[in-house]
Amino acid sequence: MSQISGGKQMKCESIFDTGFFEFLETEEEFMVNGEPRLVKRDMVRRAPGVRALIVDEGKILLSKEYRYELEKWDYRLPGGKVFESLEEYKKALENGTVLKNAEKTVRKETKEEVGIDIKNPTLLKISAAGARVTWDLYYFEITDYEIVENGQRLEENEFVDGFTWKTFDEIKDMCINQEISEDRSVGVILTYILKKESNK
Repeated sequence: MSQISGGKQMKCESIFDTGFFEFLETEEEFMVNGEPRLVKRDMVRRAPGVRALIVDEGKILLSKEYRYELEKWDYRLPGGKVFESLEEYKKALENGTVLKNAEKTVRKETKEEVGIDIKNPTLLKISAAGARVTWDLYYFEITDYEIVENGQRLEENEFVDGFTWKTFDEIKDMCINQEISEDRSVGVILTYILKKESNK
Protein backbone atom coordinates (compact mmCIF):
# COMPACT_ATOMS: atom_id res chain seq x y z
CA MET A 1 0.00 0.00 0.00
CA SER A 2 1.33 3.43 -0.94
CA GLN A 3 1.91 5.83 1.91
CA ILE A 4 2.38 9.60 1.75
CA SER A 5 3.25 11.73 4.73
CA GLY A 6 4.91 15.02 5.47
CA GLY A 7 4.22 18.29 3.83
CA LYS A 8 7.29 20.06 5.21
CA GLN A 9 7.39 23.49 3.61
CA MET A 10 10.74 24.36 2.09
CA LYS A 11 9.73 27.51 0.20
CA CYS A 12 6.68 29.75 -0.05
CA GLU A 13 7.21 32.85 -2.17
CA SER A 14 4.53 35.40 -3.01
CA ILE A 15 4.71 36.37 -6.68
CA PHE A 16 1.54 38.50 -6.89
CA ASP A 17 -0.90 39.81 -4.29
CA THR A 18 -4.20 41.51 -5.11
CA GLY A 19 -5.09 42.04 -1.45
CA PHE A 20 -7.78 39.36 -1.80
CA PHE A 21 -5.97 36.61 -3.73
CA GLU A 22 -2.28 35.79 -3.52
CA PHE A 23 -0.31 33.81 -6.08
CA LEU A 24 2.50 31.70 -4.64
CA GLU A 25 5.38 29.49 -5.69
CA THR A 26 5.90 26.70 -3.15
CA GLU A 27 8.22 23.80 -2.52
CA GLU A 28 7.26 21.07 -0.05
CA GLU A 29 8.92 17.85 0.93
CA PHE A 30 6.70 14.78 1.22
CA MET A 31 7.65 11.27 2.27
CA VAL A 32 6.29 8.91 -0.40
CA ASN A 33 6.74 5.22 0.46
CA GLY A 34 9.61 6.15 2.78
CA GLU A 35 11.44 8.28 0.20
CA PRO A 36 11.65 12.10 0.30
CA ARG A 37 9.99 13.78 -2.68
CA LEU A 38 10.29 17.52 -3.40
CA VAL A 39 7.04 18.88 -4.87
CA LYS A 40 7.00 22.30 -6.57
CA ARG A 41 3.64 23.97 -7.14
CA ASP A 42 2.11 27.26 -8.21
CA MET A 43 -0.67 28.08 -5.75
CA VAL A 44 -3.50 30.56 -5.23
CA ARG A 45 -4.37 31.54 -1.67
CA ARG A 46 -7.19 33.55 -0.12
CA ALA A 47 -8.21 34.08 3.48
CA PRO A 48 -10.47 31.40 5.04
CA GLY A 49 -14.18 31.49 5.77
CA VAL A 50 -16.45 30.03 8.44
CA ARG A 51 -19.76 28.16 8.34
CA ALA A 52 -22.11 27.53 11.28
CA LEU A 53 -23.90 24.18 11.49
CA ILE A 54 -26.57 25.00 14.07
CA VAL A 55 -28.42 21.85 15.13
CA ASP A 56 -31.49 21.41 17.32
CA GLU A 57 -33.61 18.24 17.76
CA GLY A 58 -32.81 16.69 14.40
CA LYS A 59 -33.07 19.96 12.49
CA ILE A 60 -30.42 22.21 10.95
CA LEU A 61 -30.71 25.96 10.53
CA LEU A 62 -30.31 27.35 7.03
CA SER A 63 -30.24 31.00 6.00
CA LYS A 64 -31.76 32.23 2.76
CA GLU A 65 -29.28 34.48 1.00
CA TYR A 66 -29.16 36.17 -2.39
CA ARG A 67 -25.95 35.11 -4.17
CA TYR A 68 -24.67 37.35 -6.93
CA GLU A 69 -22.60 34.59 -8.52
CA LEU A 70 -25.74 32.44 -8.86
CA GLU A 71 -28.11 35.33 -9.61
CA LYS A 72 -30.68 33.76 -7.30
CA TRP A 73 -31.63 33.08 -3.69
CA ASP A 74 -29.86 30.13 -2.11
CA TYR A 75 -30.08 28.20 1.16
CA ARG A 76 -26.81 28.22 3.06
CA LEU A 77 -25.15 27.72 6.40
CA PRO A 78 -24.59 31.10 8.06
CA GLY A 79 -21.01 32.30 7.77
CA GLY A 80 -18.55 34.62 6.15
CA LYS A 81 -14.91 35.61 5.80
CA VAL A 82 -12.57 35.41 8.77
CA PHE A 83 -10.22 38.24 7.80
CA GLU A 84 -10.79 41.54 6.01
CA SER A 85 -7.48 41.26 4.15
CA LEU A 86 -4.80 38.79 3.18
CA GLU A 87 -2.34 40.76 5.30
CA GLU A 88 -4.38 40.01 8.44
CA TYR A 89 -4.55 36.35 7.44
CA LYS A 90 -0.79 36.10 6.92
CA LYS A 91 -0.14 37.66 10.34
CA ALA A 92 -2.50 35.12 11.92
CA LEU A 93 -0.67 32.29 10.12
CA GLU A 94 2.61 33.53 11.57
CA ASN A 95 1.11 33.87 15.06
CA GLY A 96 -0.81 30.57 14.94
CA THR A 97 -4.13 32.32 15.66
CA VAL A 98 -6.20 31.39 12.58
CA LEU A 99 -8.49 29.00 14.50
CA LYS A 100 -8.98 31.52 17.31
CA ASN A 101 -10.03 34.13 14.74
CA ALA A 102 -12.34 31.61 13.04
CA GLU A 103 -14.09 30.88 16.36
CA LYS A 104 -14.57 34.60 16.97
CA THR A 105 -15.85 35.17 13.43
CA VAL A 106 -18.41 32.35 13.44
CA ARG A 107 -20.06 34.00 16.46
CA LYS A 108 -20.01 37.43 14.81
CA GLU A 109 -21.28 36.29 11.40
CA THR A 110 -24.10 34.17 12.81
CA LYS A 111 -25.33 37.06 14.94
CA GLU A 112 -25.12 39.55 12.06
CA GLU A 113 -26.69 37.31 9.39
CA VAL A 114 -29.50 35.60 11.27
CA GLY A 115 -29.66 37.26 14.71
CA ILE A 116 -28.53 34.22 16.69
CA ASP A 117 -26.06 34.34 19.56
CA ILE A 118 -24.16 31.06 19.52
CA LYS A 119 -22.33 29.51 22.44
CA ASN A 120 -19.54 26.93 22.59
CA PRO A 121 -18.90 26.38 18.86
CA THR A 122 -17.12 23.07 18.24
CA LEU A 123 -14.83 22.74 15.23
CA LEU A 124 -16.35 20.04 13.03
CA LYS A 125 -14.13 20.16 9.95
CA ILE A 126 -11.66 22.29 8.03
CA SER A 127 -12.52 21.90 4.35
CA ALA A 128 -9.70 22.52 1.86
CA ALA A 129 -10.54 23.89 -1.58
CA GLY A 130 -8.20 21.85 -3.76
CA ALA A 131 -4.68 20.89 -4.72
CA ARG A 132 -3.55 24.29 -6.00
CA VAL A 133 -6.04 26.55 -4.24
CA THR A 134 -5.77 27.32 -0.54
CA TRP A 135 -9.13 28.58 0.68
CA ASP A 136 -10.14 26.80 3.86
CA LEU A 137 -13.67 26.77 5.25
CA TYR A 138 -13.95 26.20 9.00
CA TYR A 139 -17.18 24.37 9.86
CA PHE A 140 -18.43 24.62 13.44
CA GLU A 141 -21.17 22.55 15.09
CA ILE A 142 -23.39 24.58 17.41
CA THR A 143 -26.00 23.07 19.71
CA ASP A 144 -26.22 25.90 22.26
CA TYR A 145 -27.60 29.22 21.07
CA GLU A 146 -30.02 32.05 21.76
CA ILE A 147 -32.19 33.90 19.26
CA VAL A 148 -31.65 37.65 19.63
CA GLU A 149 -34.65 39.87 18.94
CA ASN A 150 -33.83 42.32 16.12
CA GLY A 151 -30.31 40.91 16.15
CA GLN A 152 -29.70 40.77 12.39
CA ARG A 153 -27.16 43.37 11.21
CA LEU A 154 -26.30 42.86 7.55
CA GLU A 155 -23.36 44.38 5.74
CA GLU A 156 -23.90 46.64 2.73
CA ASN A 157 -24.82 44.61 -0.38
CA GLU A 158 -25.58 41.54 1.74
CA PHE A 159 -29.10 40.14 1.46
CA VAL A 160 -30.21 37.46 3.93
CA ASP A 161 -33.94 36.78 4.16
CA GLY A 162 -34.00 35.28 7.65
CA PHE A 163 -33.57 31.62 8.45
CA THR A 164 -35.48 28.35 8.50
CA TRP A 165 -35.14 25.03 10.32
CA LYS A 166 -35.11 21.91 8.15
CA THR A 167 -35.20 18.25 9.16
CA PHE A 168 -32.44 15.91 8.05
CA ASP A 169 -34.74 14.38 5.43
CA GLU A 170 -35.76 17.79 4.10
CA ILE A 171 -32.12 18.82 3.81
CA LYS A 172 -31.20 15.63 1.95
CA ASP A 173 -33.96 16.44 -0.57
CA MET A 174 -32.71 20.03 -0.84
CA CYS A 175 -29.20 18.80 -1.61
CA ILE A 176 -30.52 16.43 -4.29
CA ASN A 177 -32.61 19.24 -5.81
CA GLN A 178 -29.67 21.69 -5.70
CA GLU A 179 -31.45 24.11 -3.41
CA ILE A 180 -28.19 24.30 -1.44
CA SER A 181 -25.58 25.34 -3.98
CA GLU A 182 -22.34 25.50 -2.01
CA ASP A 183 -20.94 22.06 -2.79
CA ARG A 184 -18.49 21.93 0.09
CA SER A 185 -21.29 22.65 2.52
CA VAL A 186 -23.44 19.97 0.88
CA GLY A 187 -20.67 17.44 1.50
CA VAL A 188 -20.18 18.47 5.13
CA ILE A 189 -23.93 18.57 5.87
CA LEU A 190 -24.66 15.17 4.29
CA THR A 191 -21.69 13.56 6.06
CA TYR A 192 -22.90 15.03 9.35
CA ILE A 193 -26.43 13.74 8.81
CA LEU A 194 -25.27 10.25 7.79
CA LYS A 195 -23.06 9.97 10.87
CA LYS A 196 -25.87 11.06 13.16
CA GLU A 197 -28.31 8.63 11.55
CA SER A 198 -25.84 5.72 11.72
CA ASN A 199 -25.33 6.33 15.47
CA LYS A 200 -29.05 5.97 16.27
